[in-house]
Amino acid sequence: MSLRVLVIPDKFKGTLTAQTAAEAIARGWRKVRRHDEIGLLPMSDGGDGFGAIIGSLIHAREKTVATVDAAHRPVRARWWWEPRSKTAIIESANVIGLAMLPPGRFHPFELDTWGLGNVLRIVAGKGCRHCVIGIGGSATNDGGFGMARAIGWQFLDCADRPIERWVDLERLDRLQPPRSKPNPGGMKMTVAVDVQNRLLGVRGASRVYGPQKGLRPADFPLAERSLNRLATVVKKHFRKDFAQTPGAGAAGGLGFGLFAFLGARAESGVELFARYARLNERLREADLVITGEGSIDKSTLMGKGVGEIARRCRRAKIPCLGLSGVLNDRALLRRRFVAVHCLTPELTTPAKARSNPAFWLQKLGADVAGNWRE
Repeated sequence: MSLRVLVIPDKFKGTLTAQTAAEAIARGWRKVRRHDEIGLLPMSDGGDGFGAIIGSLIHAREKTVATVDAAHRPVRARWWWEPRSKTAIIESANVIGLAMLPPGRFHPFELDTWGLGNVLRIVAGKGCRHCVIGIGGSATNDGGFGMARAIGWQFLDCADRPIERWVDLERLDRLQPPRSKPNPGGMKMTVAVDVQNRLLGVRGASRVYGPQKGLRPADFPLAERSLNRLATVVKKHFRKDFAQTPGAGAAGGLGFGLFAFLGARAESGVELFARYARLNERLREADLVITGEGSIDKSTLMGKGVGEIARRCRRAKIPCLGLSGVLNDRALLRRRFVAVHCLTPELTTPAKARSNPAFWLQKLGADVAGNWRE
């Protein structure tokens, strides 16, 4: 009997986009089960690939804008525009992404979010009514300092000298607002986040995500002092403690900066995707769901997109398979998935999987299809 199969993977980080992963899984499945009806719904919860995926769901047009990356090198960044609703989709990873930088060449102390602020300023000036921004995959840890400077905020020390590097924020005395409104049309801004971390502390931006970007333990004290002083002065200026807002620590504190300086609100990246993709409706039409990402482990079940797909499937009594490059905690994952499978060590070595990931993911899809029993 033929099945209606819905393929909803996230990216396989560093190797496959969500779209490419979905296509590889579908090719493998079709080789074995030719009569099944297969639908592709690549997903993103706010990181790499977010712009293209959400943009396609709302039929937005791809645009480019001249700006700079996290190291202030010139780039042309992609963004997406839906003119009827005047909605802009921005992916931070396209502007200040870690993957855009040569490995090991820049230290996070040298990087900031100025280039992203420049894009936001341009988008606001085009009459945008609603901006949706995915902030995952950033290279920065500046608390949104560079972004705020790009839209006109000044950060001054006690001698009224401007501060130009985020690690000098420990000298911050006061803020000076932009001369003109940074958000001229009063556009609504929604930030897609997949974490709930606050800005500071042992679960804050610097200590949890900083090491992924190149921060060393010896760098933590300066990073924490700088962001702590920023949070203190911002709280005094706005009379609100944005540092305690869940998601303020996302993307090296970019969440904090967007909340404070642009009045943004946070929304789960998974929920945003689900709403734009009409996910619950698509799931009700499926007999089987296949999802996956580069690594499936217990963190997958803690609010990440793939875990949320599996949770919704279980609630709706739809079988859900998980495919990954590697996986851990198989017994734990069986509480959410009917089965989980991985490229390594089930099929091949890590080196071979990385060298030709689409081939091996296609093969895994075919193997799983051959063993599937309704």
